[in-house]
Amino acid sequence: MVSEVVAASDPNRVLEAIVRIESPKLIARLLRIVRDVGRAEELAQDALVGALESWRKDGAPDNPGAWLMTAAKNKALNEVSRRKRIVKKHEEVERELELKQMKHPADALDFALDDEVGDDLLRLVFTSCHPLLSGEARVALTLRVVGGLSTQEIARAFVVPEATIAQRIVRAKKTLAESDVTYELPHGEALAERLASVLEVVYLVFNEGYSSTSGEDILRPPLVDEALRLGRILRGLMPDESEVHGLFALMALHASRSPSRVDASGKPVLLADQDRLRWDRSLIHQGRDALALARKLARGKGASLEGARLGTYAIQAAISECHAVAPTASETSWIKIASLYGELYALTGSPIVELNRAVAVAMAEGPLAGLELLDLLSGEPSLADYHLLFAARGDLLAKLSRNEEARDAFTRAASLTKNGQERALLLARAEALKS
Repeated sequence: MVSEVVAASDPNRVLEAIVRIESPKLIARLLRIVRDVGRAEELAQDALVGALESWRKDGAPDNPGAWLMTAAKNKALNEVSRRKRIVKKHEEVERELELKQMKHPADALDFALDDEVGDDLLRLVFTSCHPLLSGEARVALTLRVVGGLSTQEIARAFVVPEATIAQRIVRAKKTLAESDVTYELPHGEALAERLASVLEVVYLVFNEGYSSTSGEDILRPPLVDEALRLGRILRGLMPDESEVHGLFALMALHASRSPSRVDASGKPVLLADQDRLRWDRSLIHQGRDALALARKLARGKGASLEGARLGTYAIQAAISECHAVAPTASETSWIKIASLYGELYALTGSPIVELNRAVAVAMAEGPLAGLELLDLLSGEPSLADYHLLFAARGDLLAKLSRNEEARDAFTRAASLTKNGQERALLLARAEALKS
């Protein structure tokens, strides 16, 4: 509990304990006042530094969050006053009050500052994930201002130089400021577009943690945990959005396998060989509950059959659920998985989805059936350098005892992956096929 940490004698430990919890809330609230993500973050940091100085002298307050919010709001209001923008602020809030049918515009500024923290936090999420920014910039800015991670922590998680992350964040803030982005919640058709960007960012964070694209580790648990935390925040902020629950379900069900995805030496373990008794049952339950809610909300929007009308994340979660409920790999319902991949392909037209369907068909109908589908993808330009295509081809060829072709496919896959552990596994599989 924060209150227990506050009682600690070391103010630095106090600040460290609450900064991750309170920082996003502070930035979100300040953003409504100063209308600039970079400046909101700076003011929040000023408040945190001021807290440390004050608490060293007078001791920590009973409610550090409220103390920080008051200090930060005062700093922001002073800045607004100095820049002579208070009139504009009143005008903006008066328009908001008209929409809310309030009768006392004189109370406009107080109303804006005391609005629900949840709305402010949601505005911050949508701002940091704005489509104007590149994918890398959205990820870095979201982890910084919403996740509360330091630049050093983000750089370490993605195995890139700290200066690179810092530059992405600075550029993202500059882009938002120069583009005069409106810090309000999107509505109507704009909401669907912007929500898709938000969900994409969270899933990008999760994927990099669950299956690292570079470096020597398959798993990066801090990124997996942060994506799940962001997913929980979104579920609380947008409880009526089916795809929000679908994404969390997908991440939770995938993350449940983490304890068995690598062996003691850090080498990857294939899904069929994983010890399912080590899968995290709590995450499986959370994922299945979230998927059930996603299905319920989807039906409310017109779905009549299981799987119909679900979004892409929820369908992927349904696929992951098939694995989660199977007691053993041999008892997995590959026919159902292949069908779900068919639904997903109808929504996305993605060659990668079709690749996964081919693997599922191979498991359900035999390796030759799957290989025939893979052959149809061999000329797809977007898969020309996709290592998993060649890895899947190698696996099916090996099952058909076409060892020389399989060895070539595994070798090709190894040359394309940037992950050291994955490369070692593929080369080992190629080596094992030598006659």
